[in-house]
Formats: sequence, structure tokens, C-alpha cells
Amino acid sequence: MIFSPLPESFYGRSAAVVARRLLGHWLIRRTAAGLCGGPIVETEAYLKEDPACHGFAGETARNRVMFGPAGRAYVYFIYGNHFCVNAVCRAPGHAEAVLIRAVEARLGVEILRRNRRGLGDVELTNGPGKLCAALEIDRRLDGADLCDASSPLFLARDPQVRGFRKRRGPVVTTARVGITRGAELALRFYLGSSAYVSRRMAGK
Repeated sequence: MIFSPLPESFYGRSAAVVARRLLGHWLIRRTAAGLCGGPIVETEAYLKEDPACHGFAGETARNRVMFGPAGRAYVYFIYGNHFCVNAVCRAPGHAEAVLIRAVEARLGVEILRRNRRGLGDVELTNGPGKLCAALEIDRRLDGADLCDASSPLFLARDPQVRGFRKRRGPVVTTARVGITRGAELALRFYLGSSAYVSRRMAGK
């Protein structure tokens, strides 16, 4: 399979739009052992005026990438034990991003298994910290160009994305999880038939 990155223009819209549109496209990690990753099945949007957004209070050393060009990776460390990866959206200065919460383990699965030994395939990447551990994503990848196929981390277009969404659908929209501020906003999106979704709403 040949992976073609999504262009920077894909990320020029609101993170609320991009988060939904990313479903079914691929998160790809380039490692010394080869490529690994899979299609995205769960995302959350964080917006400029959103109190849960890391850019809400202004630019810092930690969140500087959020204020730069769209289509870059914003990687942060949380709860003292895991990393999360986001795709920066909108024009420089707007500080919006999409958190990638889950991907299906489809590419380089042996690499993913080595990084998270003793787990079933679904457990490899069914959460934001889990997928970062499986794909070896950490702060060294903060600012990585997601639009460059030679980048150590990029997001690739699935030409058959509509079919994938239909097979894994429906697309479910819910409030975000694991936050206290802005918790009521319906900015989480997932493919309801994917086994890799981190947390489901009752009956969905």
C-alpha cells in the first residue's frame, strides 16, 4: 500500500470539522523496523475558545506548536505516565488541534506488539496513551510535519475512506471524556462498529 499524506490545506478548517474528517484516514509512524500504524477511529476536537484546549490561556513552551502552521503534530505528556498526539488545525495563532484517541492496529502489527507486550491487538491502540506507546510517539515528535511522507510521523489519505466509514460506522458524536472544563461540548467522534474505540456511550 502506498501512503500519500493529507495536505496542509486539509487542516485549515476548524478542529471540529477536521476531527470528524480524519476518521478512516491513517496515522503512520516511520521507525527503524519499518512503518506501523492504522486507520483512525476516534478523535476529539479542541477549539480556540474552548477552556479545555491547551492553547486557551495563551502560548507557552509546552504548547508552542499549536500556535504554528497547521498539519503539525502536537505531542504532550500527561498524568506523569503517557503521551498524547494531536494534529494542529487552522491558521497560525489560532491554537486548535485534534486529539487522536484510537487507531486500528493494521500496519506493522509486530512492531506494535513488541512495544506493548502481552496484550491483544485491540489493546495495543484503543486509547490515546496506548497508541502513543505502541507507535513510539513522544515529545521528540512534537512539531513533526504530518503532511510529509518522509516525516517520522504523518497522516495518510485512505482513498477508500468512505467505504471504511460505512463498514465501521455509524459516526457517533459525543461529549469528550477525561476532562472537567468544557466537558459538555459534543466534540468527540468515533466509528461505532470499530472494536478499537476507547470508550463508548451506552448503546452506541
